Amino acid sequence: MRIEKGTPSKFDDCTSVIIGCAMKVHTTLGNGFQEVIYQRALEIEMNLAGLTFAREMEIPILYRNECIGTRRVDFFVDGEIMVELKATTQLEDIHLAQALNYLEAYQIRTGLLINFGSGSLQFKRLFNKKINPYIKNSINSINS
Repeated sequence: MRIEKGTPSKFDDCTSVIIGCAMKVHTTLGNGFQEVIYQRALEIEMNLAGLTFAREMEIPILYRNECIGTRRVDFFVDGEIMVELKATTQLEDIHLAQALNYLEAYQIRTGLLINFGSGSLQFKRLFNKKINPYIKNSINSINS
């Protein structure tokens, strides 16, 4: 699996603010809690930071513009960034592959994978290079 290294200009969005919120949560709570605890704390921090987001947003998975199922994303921020949370001792390749698959299936360009379960906060900025301009993204199909 190849993870593309991003530059600050490539991620010209609020990912840095989201990561800052996650760092505050991890500094305050440490590791060892269930994912839902970090999710609730991150919701508080992102509200305080003035971010616009939906928590546990159900998104349809489209195949050839047909809905074949749904999946909930932990957070969908500013109408364009998918945030996936984990609370495991170490991020594994499977976590990265899953998050990238979600970006591709939803036709979303940017994502964050954040892990609160290790001694230090772990995060990965993800960028979907397979955006197809001819396919509506799953989010836009909800709003249509």
